[in-house]
Amino acid sequence: MDSIEKAIRNAFEKGDPENREFREKVYRAAFGALDRALKANPAMTVEAAIGRRKSLQAKITEIESEFMPAAPSVSLGQAGAAPAPEISLNGNGATSAPSVSIGAPAAGVTPVVPDIMPDAVLPGGPPVEITEKRSRAERRAADRASARAERRRPYAAMFFAVTLLAMGGIGAWWAVQTGQFKSAAEIDTSVHNPPKQLESEDFSPTDAGPARPGEVDQSRNWITVFTPTDPTDVSAPSGTSAEVAKDDTGSFLRIRSGNTGSAIVFDVGRGVLEQIAGKHAVFDIIARAEDGKETQMAVDCNFGELGDCGRKRYLVGYQRGEYLFEMDVPDKQPGAAGTIAINSDLTKEGKAVDIYEIRVSVTE
Repeated sequence: MDSIEKAIRNAFEKGDPENREFREKVYRAAFGALDRALKANPAMTVEAAIGRRKSLQAKITEIESEFMPAAPSVSLGQAGAAPAPEISLNGNGATSAPSVSIGAPAAGVTPVVPDIMPDAVLPGGPPVEITEKRSRAERRAADRASARAERRRPYAAMFFAVTLLAMGGIGAWWAVQTGQFKSAAEIDTSVHNPPKQLESEDFSPTDAGPARPGEVDQSRNWITVFTPTDPTDVSAPSGTSAEVAKDDTGSFLRIRSGNTGSAIVFDVGRGVLEQIAGKHAVFDIIARAEDGKETQMAVDCNFGELGDCGRKRYLVGYQRGEYLFEMDVPDKQPGAAGTIAINSDLTKEGKAVDIYEIRVSVTE
């Protein structure tokens, strides 16, 4: 008894072999087991697989013949021949099992089972395990195929690694060519402007206070920028005022920025700028606030090619004082006159400041 027949008869022992439906389930399970075995063998050829299926079909036919009823005797003179066994497939053969119908079989006729069986075992059907016996040549062919697959595996891994490295190299080359690793300064090929210099606003707090007249070194060589005797160098925009006045402290120019917050502009002659070019300059604004009205005064200057002094802010009281600021003037030739702009009241409440004099001294 070969392995296929033994497996089928062992399955019969787990149920009622006299039941035709049970036998069909066993046959179907046998075909399914054979198909799985064939698929698991990569060296199996199509011709060999067809031969295995035909062998199983012949064995099932042989086993099924044992369950056929004895055939009645038939005389040769009988007018009608007995009908041959009918084989009908219920459905399409994929969702339900084939049905083997045998009606009045004649003597010497063996049953035929269908060759198409589903892979899956139907619920309730007995398991059938078929161990396929392969020849030595088939085993050698399978071993050679397995060895070839094992030999190809490291080459495939090596090819995959080389591909990844090549892709990484291409990506790096593309990034370098498109400037992905360059800084913003390297990418910008335009003419670079010098960075802006942001200077903090100078402010003279109340406790320090301005220098009183006479406290500043009088031995300096002072260059006059403005005096009330020549107010023609002063510009008062709309909404501001600038008036020459005099009291026991002397003559002064009372400037008032008004509610607009505009500054009164004092001209700095080109000759003055030529004298301070390339030197350290100290500017001195002698001023006081209007009677009983302390104010915050802001000073800005613009000397053209010689730069500016930044914005200065001072707290000005009624006592006359000297408000100083200094700067290093570039050694350049001024192209025109400059200006000093004074805002008398940063709070825009209309407070006034009395300007007695604006002067500058230099050191090398």
